[in-house]
Amino acid sequence: MTDVIQVVGYKNSGKTTLVEHLVRTLTAAGLAVGTVKHDAHRFDVDREGTDTFRHREAGACMTAITSDCRTAFMEERPVPLEEIVRRMTDMDAVVVEGFKQDNYAKIVMLRTQEDEELLHRLTNVRAVVSWFPGAGGGGELPVFPLADADGLAKWVQANLLAQKP
Repeated sequence: MTDVIQVVGYKNSGKTTLVEHLVRTLTAAGLAVGTVKHDAHRFDVDREGTDTFRHREAGACMTAITSDCRTAFMEERPVPLEEIVRRMTDMDAVVVEGFKQDNYAKIVMLRTQEDEELLHRLTNVRAVVSWFPGAGGGGELPVFPLADADGLAKWVQANLLAQKP
């Protein structure tokens, strides 16, 4: 069974940088990692500097990107996340950037205190990465400072992966 971890948050909250770090860490631990990126706009795939290009450069074995108008594995239709994940059955883990409304285990990126509303609105939130101290709404969830990507990666390996490296 493929483990799925979502990294969600608002624009410029650090999602792509965290996805890159998780992919590098999990790949270095010997896992085959796929990534999926949600894009709210039309997109062109695999130009240098795009998020999917960066995912692949980080070591992802398989990459998909989807929006409401196009999906690449190269299909010209929107594809639900669940269907994309089903196609990645050879992966040990799939790290998803975006898709806030899906129900996989989520890491929520909080850039501002206003972003904490995501913790009340989203399902299956398992951890928080915060740009500011005191985030997390009462201590029910583990909260990692933005600078502690290594600590978060270790927590993900210990708590969200069935196949521990």
